[in-house]
Amino acid sequence: MDQGFHILVVEDDRRLADGLRRALQHEGHRVTLAHNGEEGLALGLRERPDLVVLDLKLPDLDGLEVCQRLRQRTFVPIMIMTGAAVEEQDKVVGLRFGADDYLVKPFGLAEFCARVEALLRRSRQYSESRERELRASDLRIDREAYTVRRGETLVDLTPKEFELLVALAEHPNRVRTREYLLDRVWGYSPEIRTRTLDMHVRRLREKLERDPSNPALIQTVIGVGYKLVA
Repeated sequence: MDQGFHILVVEDDRRLADGLRRALQHEGHRVTLAHNGEEGLALGLRERPDLVVLDLKLPDLDGLEVCQRLRQRTFVPIMIMTGAAVEEQDKVVGLRFGADDYLVKPFGLAEFCARVEALLRRSRQYSESRERELRASDLRIDREAYTVRRGETLVDLTPKEFELLVALAEHPNRVRTREYLLDRVWGYSPEIRTRTLDMHVRRLREKLERDPSNPALIQTVIGVGYKLVA
């Protein structure tokens, strides 16, 4: 694995945080620790790490709120950590708030490092794209500036909406299966419900289509997936 990534760990259990720090440093990473939500949010926005590892149950500012605020202002990959007693709904909410992966405590350090590596690899593959700008129909997608225009209109997308649009625009007029899109954008696991994909497609249509009720740009291929029509 490539070495030298900067990882922010936001965890109020200082013993666990120190253990995660040592494990990541052993892998060659640079680690910053925060022990509450306010500190974690401030460090995440100021230092722009390559990955944030975020506990959901934090003093002062809840981990879900930290996740949401980070996602609103950055594209940093986020891995949330939850206790075994946390309700399934909390995990789903965390993923909908913009988290890219999650781990349930207790977990082994080997599993933790493997999941971190996989998330960094997905993020790196995404950022090291072949072309900076994608064009399809009258869409212009700038992958470095994270901007989308339809004609002369700048379209405001969330990070996940942007990633989904890129995944479709890389192969215009070709069907992308639901499984491909879930894996590409969310790092598919059984916890990611397929309705999450449908919800994001609906939001993209509301922002991009001339008539969202009769989509011409992002079309459904029943039983298979979606395609972007150029």
